[in-house]
Amino acid sequence: MASKAVEKRGRVGVDTVDPRDEPSAEWGWHGSFPKATRIAGWVCAIILLVMLYGNHHGWTENLWLIGLSLLMMFGLVLDMRKQRTAWRK
Repeated sequence: MASKAVEKRGRVGVDTVDPRDEPSAEWGWHGSFPKATRIAGWVCAIILLVMLYGNHHGWTENLWLIGLSLLMMFGLVLDMRKQRTAWRK
């Protein structure tokens, strides 16, 4: 006869977390906020571009703001592409 621990392990699917790896999975929700994370990323990239209108006079600050914003947008576009093609794998 199989013990209850073995039966419990047998029910673990692809989308669930093994409680031995993550003990908090037994007593609560264990996941992430993918949609909210993407929205926050776009908002932060836009805020970086809005910060161009400031009281600084040099171009060094502008280059950093533009570069970081473009880097964030590039990462978000890659994430959108990965999400769109995730069902193929």
